[in-house]
Amino acid sequence: MKNILIFGENIEGLNYLIEHKNLSGKVDLIYIDPPFATGTNFVISEGRANTVSSSKNGSLAYSDTLKGVDFLQFLHERLILLKKLLSERGSIYLHIDYKIGHYVKILMDEIFGMENFRNDITRIKTNPKNFKRIGYGNIKDMILFYTKSSNPIWNEPRMPYTKKDLERLFPKIDDQGRRYTTVPIHAPGETLNGNSNKRFKGMLPPKGRHWRTSVETLEQWDKAGLIEWSSTGNPRKKIYADERQGKRVQDIWEFKDPQYPVYPTEKNEKMLELIIKTSSNPGSIVLDSFCGSGTTLKAAHLLGRKWIGIDKSEAAIKATMTKLSRIEHDLFIASPGYEFIELDKKYSST
Repeated sequence: MKNILIFGENIEGLNYLIEHKNLSGKVDLIYIDPPFATGTNFVISEGRANTVSSSKNGSLAYSDTLKGVDFLQFLHERLILLKKLLSERGSIYLHIDYKIGHYVKILMDEIFGMENFRNDITRIKTNPKNFKRIGYGNIKDMILFYTKSSNPIWNEPRMPYTKKDLERLFPKIDDQGRRYTTVPIHAPGETLNGNSNKRFKGMLPPKGRHWRTSVETLEQWDKAGLIEWSSTGNPRKKIYADERQGKRVQDIWEFKDPQYPVYPTEKNEKMLELIIKTSSNPGSIVLDSFCGSGTTLKAAHLLGRKWIGIDKSEAAIKATMTKLSRIEHDLFIASPGYEFIELDKKYSST
């Protein structure tokens, strides 16, 4: 499949993908950052993105004027189509704020199934809103993560340990200066297999427990210096920090958005890279039907995925094209060729 950029109303674009591109059930990952029902306009003025009540102060990027039931109906119609496009191993991440997000979750429970809800990810915002009002300051929005089935693409995400993590999780240091911790080499239960309750160094596992692995493997560990013996003769396995891939990514993220975005609500590219790496594979199709400045599309391209972007804003399409044209590619990254489809004019170009 060739990459696709669609200029037009996204509900028409989604139907176009289903009816004319035969892409039902072929998209592995969807990320969308739809309007948040804020009741405001987003404009580009003097090369910077702004939020204003009127578009007279700059060129209109998009209007976010739907509220309440109208907004939820708007989103419901699109989520139905997005589910059709999603593959059986696919995932959808929907970025929304705290004021409307809990209602959106009910929609997604209905459409994708409560059993396929995976996370409500808290995203700490770059510019928290602390206007004078009754209530605590708002520093977060949310990303609702659902899968199409119980067997999604999932590449376990890891992040580097911080200095404090290393000191807490790997408190010991060996003669070579390597940080490590130790874990028991036995586990609950009488036996795991026929060789897990035999003697190791003349010792049987404690009553009601078994060795976690075969005695032959324990002997190999001990020979390699990976067994630490306590002063009371209790053996434990050494786990070195520099041999671990890092810690699991949790559900609170702090990715700073561009300080001076060229397009409103432009998101952090590293955050999109994390989502794309985790919930898709090289060659997967990634879809963003509110593509804005094209950050999702750029991240997908650089990670070797196919991509589809849709937006009805001329400013968004121009920003996306500019961002794609500026990808610095080398021998390992192909230039981002794509099919451009302008729905109103009913023509395509490459």
